[in-house]
Amino acid sequence: MLFDTHVHLNADEFMEDREEVIKRAEDAGVEYMVVVGFDRKTIPLAIEIAEQYEHIYAAVGWHPVDAIDMTDEDLKWIEELSAHPKVVAIGEMGLDYHWDKSPKDVQKEVFRKQIALAKKVKLPIIIHNREATEDIVELLEEENAKEVGGIMHCFSSTPDIALKCIDMNFYISLGGPVTFKNAKEPKEVAKVVPLDRLLIETDCPFLAPHPNRGKRNEPAYVKLVAEKVAELKEMTLEEIGAITTQNAKEFFRVQD
Repeated sequence: MLFDTHVHLNADEFMEDREEVIKRAEDAGVEYMVVVGFDRKTIPLAIEIAEQYEHIYAAVGWHPVDAIDMTDEDLKWIEELSAHPKVVAIGEMGLDYHWDKSPKDVQKEVFRKQIALAKKVKLPIIIHNREATEDIVELLEEENAKEVGGIMHCFSSTPDIALKCIDMNFYISLGGPVTFKNAKEPKEVAKVVPLDRLLIETDCPFLAPHPNRGKRNEPAYVKLVAEKVAELKEMTLEEIGAITTQNAKEFFRVQD
């Protein structure tokens, strides 16, 4: 039994064969998924998919790359949607310094607003971090994000930062990069993260794990992530599957 904590089945890449993709995931042992919406197009679709499948849930938030496009109406809309019974988190949100579409100060402002919203509606948060680790950690501390807790999605920093995030009431979620042959850091992170703070994900259609690197990722491939984490933890796939699924169910407050 596996729980893919971060999928984008609402992406254009899945428009033609989403049902088949979900069936393949089920066949691979993926029992639960969270579809993440992050803009005006993907948020409604995330909820729509969650409504169609009993064990699929949704997260709603605003991506930092598009922070400059977000209005007060959008924030209010996200707040309203947060009351939906299948919405289990606010996000993904955070900072992305790789692309230059949204200025850093705008990204930070939108990030702060979403943390405040999460506190208001009492939902945990999902963090997107690209080349912005120092500012992410600082902002989470300033905004006392520990109050709601969250997930460091597709974690890509150092073991020390992982442990610091755990101290701030965050879970560490590992994806495809932990399987890449030349990726040493994610493997070190996998070894040090306590079992009760560990999650797995695909971030599909992005970041497909080895041996599918470069192809379209899909939820069924979270099994490859689980297998690598199990190997690094010197445990069985079944053990890692059970532990990460239980962690995710507790984090998202998902009932069977």
